[in-house]
Amino acid sequence: MAPEPEGREDAAPSPPAPRRGRDESAEERADRMWADLLQELRVAQTGVQILFGVLFIAVFQPAFTHLGDTDRALYTCAVVLGAASAGSLIGPVALHRMVAGRRIKPQTVVIAARMARTGLLLLAVTTVLTLLMLLRVALDDALAAWLTAGVGVWLFTLWFALPLWARRHYTSRE
Repeated sequence: MAPEPEGREDAAPSPPAPRRGRDESAEERADRMWADLLQELRVAQTGVQILFGVLFIAVFQPAFTHLGDTDRALYTCAVVLGAASAGSLIGPVALHRMVAGRRIKPQTVVIAARMARTGLLLLAVTTVLTLLMLLRVALDDALAAWLTAGVGVWLFTLWFALPLWARRHYTSRE
């Protein structure tokens, strides 16, 4: 059966177009986005805490005294970037506490999201440096570098490239 031509009076009315997005105020949207961000930060903070804890323990191991200058430099960079990552991922909590009740939740969410992205970037670099340091101890330097580069590309793809692609590909133009 052929579809009815449009404009006929006896044709059944077409269903209303589906609504896009949510029916929420700017404050409701900020509250929802803040709750989403907190859930994301809980996952990231756990990762940075575990990695940072391993780095803290490593310096007290007897094998640490036998590390060369390159591995000590890798360790130092990883610890410093790990601390910066922890600061960036915990920063949104401090920000929220300092501005709570000031009626700037939408702006707070934007700033906190930037902190979280920075923290994830720092966490990725910390992970790569830590992996390189550990693999240099366990494997040939060249193999350690190749494996670490592979993991670095994998993290970049999962944490940055794929989300950016999805945002561009699936975001409505309306």
